[in-house]
Amino acid sequence: MSGLWCVNVGYGQRELIDAATRQLETLPFYNAFFNTATPPAIELAELLTEVAPEGFRHFFFSSSGSESNDTNVRMVRRYWDLVGQPQRQVIIGRNNGYHGSTMAGASLSGMSGMHAQGGLPIPNIVHVEQPHWYELGRDMTPEAFGLKAAQTLEAKILQIGADKVAAFIGEPVQGAGGVIVPPSTYWPEIQRICRKYDILLISDEVICGFGRTGQWFGCQTFGVQPDMITFAKGVTSGYVPLGGVMVGARVAKVLIEQGGDFNHGYTYSGHPVACAVAVANIRLIQRLKLVEHVRDDVGPYLASRFEELRDHPLVGDTQTCGLMGAVQMVKDKASATPFASDLAVGMICRGHCFANGLVMRAVGDRMIIAPPLVITRAQIDELVALARKCLDLTLADLRTRGLV
Repeated sequence: MSGLWCVNVGYGQRELIDAATRQLETLPFYNAFFNTATPPAIELAELLTEVAPEGFRHFFFSSSGSESNDTNVRMVRRYWDLVGQPQRQVIIGRNNGYHGSTMAGASLSGMSGMHAQGGLPIPNIVHVEQPHWYELGRDMTPEAFGLKAAQTLEAKILQIGADKVAAFIGEPVQGAGGVIVPPSTYWPEIQRICRKYDILLISDEVICGFGRTGQWFGCQTFGVQPDMITFAKGVTSGYVPLGGVMVGARVAKVLIEQGGDFNHGYTYSGHPVACAVAVANIRLIQRLKLVEHVRDDVGPYLASRFEELRDHPLVGDTQTCGLMGAVQMVKDKASATPFASDLAVGMICRGHCFANGLVMRAVGDRMIIAPPLVITRAQIDELVALARKCLDLTLADLRTRGLV
């Protein structure tokens, strides 16, 4: 799981360790308030313009994806206020999406377990259906379902009133929700709807960014042109905390030319040590050609090896995108009947995985992986062999209990 979707360049990379050490010895901290900046933050912003999608030349730094999505809420609403449409307050997320654990981040997320605690979601955040074909759309083709799932956004916009909707936020591939790879028709339709109703599109790239999908950012993998991009995790490979928002030209121009000071920020925004490590991390990704490695080599190889797991009696479906993968366990393959949730079959499988040296995360009965981008084909072979072994052990447990 690359720690927690973070360690894209793998552990023990000397360049990142040395970058942190040098910066700690030079300037361990200064804030980014009151029109100030540090050389590492400036250098990182300049480097990000090289790897970000076209049109992104402005960056707001934070310490996490959660803080970044809180920033998105304030930035989006500030934008609409400045252009004379302050009534645009509603931000639309998706069921089973994940955007953080702060008040705004957890509200943008569409997870019922989080919403059950703390009076969430906060006002003016609503949700539409997720593009999970295997769970919700097997009675139609993936392409038809992708359009149907996207069109729940249009229905929600019309229900609320387009003049009240500020933005839509989504992960290119849902990560914490179970590595849900959307049908090919989904994101183009989302883009069309957002443009039709003049709604800002936010791509949450906290997990998908910095090479994981086989492009620098997941929105590029799916051909989407967002207005804002959330990032964290892979920007430093998790060696130190750093997150941020990439602000597209449309929003940046208004905030800069009409907004004056944006009264928002964090003590550790643009932290010099974090920014220095991020610079070293991105340069290492470039030097090792890890994006190309995922796109042309190990990503397709993981897809082919995961496809082989479909013959297992417990496996109803597999999905991959770059170096993200999911194995859906079911009680009956022919009917795709799921196990009862109280059996916690995913946790049974996870226990076998950890006992046998394989880190897989259970999301319900969906087993997911996100290995470091430096993984080799031989290591993928080992990973898949262990996954099959753990599926066998899980099946044996279930048979012993008379559950299959």
